Amino acid sequence: MAKLEHIRFVPHRCEVVDGKVVYAPACNARVISTLPQIFWADCKPWREANLWAVERANRKGTALETVESNLRALTDYATFLESRDLQWFTFPSRKDERCLVLYRGALIEARDAGKLSPSTVSQRMRHVIQFYRWVQMRDLFSPASPLWRDKIVYIKYFDAVGFERTLMRLTTDLAIPNRARPGERLEDGLLPVSASDRDAILAFARDQATPEMFRILSLGFFTGMRLGTICDLKVQTIEQAVPDPAAPGLYRLAVGPGASPPVHTKFGVTGHVWLPQPLLEDLLAYTGSVRRLLREAKAAPEDRSLLFLTRFGNGYGRRGSDQSTAVNVEMSAIRRSGVASGLAVLRRFHVHQSRCTFATELARLAIAAGGAINAVAIVKDALLHRDEATTFRYIKFIQKSSAKEAAASAFMAAFTGVVNPSRTSRRDHV
Repeated sequence: MAKLEHIRFVPHRCEVVDGKVVYAPACNARVISTLPQIFWADCKPWREANLWAVERANRKGTALETVESNLRALTDYATFLESRDLQWFTFPSRKDERCLVLYRGALIEARDAGKLSPSTVSQRMRHVIQFYRWVQMRDLFSPASPLWRDKIVYIKYFDAVGFERTLMRLTTDLAIPNRARPGERLEDGLLPVSASDRDAILAFARDQATPEMFRILSLGFFTGMRLGTICDLKVQTIEQAVPDPAAPGLYRLAVGPGASPPVHTKFGVTGHVWLPQPLLEDLLAYTGSVRRLLREAKAAPEDRSLLFLTRFGNGYGRRGSDQSTAVNVEMSAIRRSGVASGLAVLRRFHVHQSRCTFATELARLAIAAGGAINAVAIVKDALLHRDEATTFRYIKFIQKSSAKEAAASAFMAAFTGVVNPSRTSRRDHV
């Protein structure tokens, strides 16, 4: 099974010293501390894919998270190739025997079986095709048979002024269209859980999960922070929390690259998030607990300031990323034990749902207190959104949910009034 690893990449260049070719660190080159790289099951690197990752990571305007997403898709593709005993560069004359066609079919089967979401399937196929385009552009691969058939798609849309525009896009016959499901879609395509399910999840995590995992879930449900931000919180960040004069009982935490100390946020947004006083007091007590201090003693110097550390002294998340392998492992164990205990909500629960749960609860309270206009500003500041378009999804979700509840109640009232067994017609008495 292919694996995705992360290395510390230091760019080097060739030099001739005393008649010998040596490698020396490149001057003014950017060092990448967590560069993703793919290794096959026999521990050999996938050189072409790894070279693509290096080139993309060094390109201006390409975020490391994008490179991470590219390589994760290629890792799944590499695992598929190994399971079918295929080579990534073998393309026979028969189309149904080509690895890209077989992989496309496997993705569609996984989507239809409910194992993968439509957006994930489309994204993985798009990243794999993007890799093959780069390989061909660099003349690293010249197959005898064509890989796919290119086609141009025209997309019509209206700009901000109201004029109709046409966007031309190049695609292939291997692309898997993402059929958007009806209804409002929140961040990451997830839906919130109810307040009662939230309380049930936290109660179960308090008894069955580790103290760190329980607090990570609590921060997600009651602050709305992303997982990458929670895993990058520092002890000093908690200690420097200040009361919010406009909201008694709430404290403000400074996060983002501009905070001191800096805390990772998506898109590098700097701002403040709300933290309830009971949760703050619990976190302050945890920072001085024996459990955390023992973990801090095992940590590397650059990780000792982190609020949450694993039992090996490592951070829960990779720096500069919203992914956490440690949280995924613990969440899988919680999900299995929760389903076995009869807690059905944990069957498909993801940590990221805690963020949209907080946002919808906050939007509901803000709309009731000050209307939709003020609610947009409040939710946008609390979740550190870059633009109001993302925030407005939560407002529309709450408004549509309220309308659905009212319509459902009216429908059921009318429906049960018609078929109410207590009401008998004259014909029944005859």
